[in-house]
Amino acid sequence: MLTQKTKDIVKATAPVLAEHGYPIIQRFYRRLFEAHPELKNVFNMAHQEQGQQQQALARAVYAYAENIEDPGSLTAVLKNIANKHASLDVRPEHYPIVGEHLLGAIRDVLGPAATDDIISAWAQAYGNLADILMGMESELRERSEQRLGGWTGWRPFIVREKRPESSVITSFVLEPVDGAPVVNFEPGQYISIAVNVPALGLQQIRQYSLSDMPNGRSYRISVKRESSSTEPPGYVSCLLHDHVNVGDEIRLAAPYGNFHIDVNAGTPIVLISGGVGLTPMISMLKRAIQDPQRRVVFIHGARNSGVHAMRDRLRETAATHANFHVVVFYDEPLATDVQGRDYDRTGFVDVNLLKDSILLPDADYYICGPIPFMRIQHDALKNLGIGEPRIHYEVFGPDLFAE
Repeated sequence: MLTQKTKDIVKATAPVLAEHGYPIIQRFYRRLFEAHPELKNVFNMAHQEQGQQQQALARAVYAYAENIEDPGSLTAVLKNIANKHASLDVRPEHYPIVGEHLLGAIRDVLGPAATDDIISAWAQAYGNLADILMGMESELRERSEQRLGGWTGWRPFIVREKRPESSVITSFVLEPVDGAPVVNFEPGQYISIAVNVPALGLQQIRQYSLSDMPNGRSYRISVKRESSSTEPPGYVSCLLHDHVNVGDEIRLAAPYGNFHIDVNAGTPIVLISGGVGLTPMISMLKRAIQDPQRRVVFIHGARNSGVHAMRDRLRETAATHANFHVVVFYDEPLATDVQGRDYDRTGFVDVNLLKDSILLPDADYYICGPIPFMRIQHDALKNLGIGEPRIHYEVFGPDLFAE
């Protein structure tokens, strides 16, 4: 339990750490990787190169300090972090290592201003946060391991099917090498995969939403090739697209994640996705329409048919299920794209145009896609009077250990 003196010191020094946050976190990662280069196999090195991970950790440290009087206000955030850590096989022994080098980086950057009292207060605060996360992660791992087909750590799987879904998205069906059952998951959850990346000489881990409903035998992920002229290529996504084929082996962690529908509810759900953000929505949709009384609305945005994955299957589902309605936006339709066949509206997703379809009694709203897209949709839903507890979203981005 933190004393009031410790909390006061942390709160008082938080603005100083925020001011120097980015240099501190840069120094932290340099120290960490120099002392423990093996941890490069856990962290997302693409995000390291782009500076995303450094910025995210700096913001997280400041947010924790700001809320230290009421850590309960961070419960939702901490649950998300704990799920990611469990999926990445972050273990209790990692926490003291991170704490040592984070505190060392504060001393290195602030110099004499980092007094013993300040370092001691931040050490206690970090220890308190670590205890909360370790407890959550232990509970998640135990719950997974105790279920039929569950496991902890890494389990070898074989690629049984590789199927292009669009010019940029490919699906992979994965079955365990041992042929034993796999644990079922909540529609919307994700798995982590671990692969060796020759370009880095490292193992890299990435998290991908499961894009099919549970079947107890296999998992399906649908992966977008991440590449552009302005950023480093997606090390793992390009490897999967170009070099991982049917019969190859990769390692998986069990499913985790807080972004999922309540399969026992009968209330409507509205799914709003952009680009590859449709992957968890497919899993949610396939499970939800099993209840013919449950209304499902799916709003999706893509550039055009060339990059729109699973579009034919969505249309077929809408044609055969009276409780399902889909609306597709294309912002750059191809000359061959036909409105009414390939897509419904031109432009970016605008929920204001669909008020009559989406403002449903007791509905829950699920958003997935690029962060700017999700911010726009979230704010638009709020402006339409949707309460925050009914708006759910998934962010795959930089986090404390891996992203």
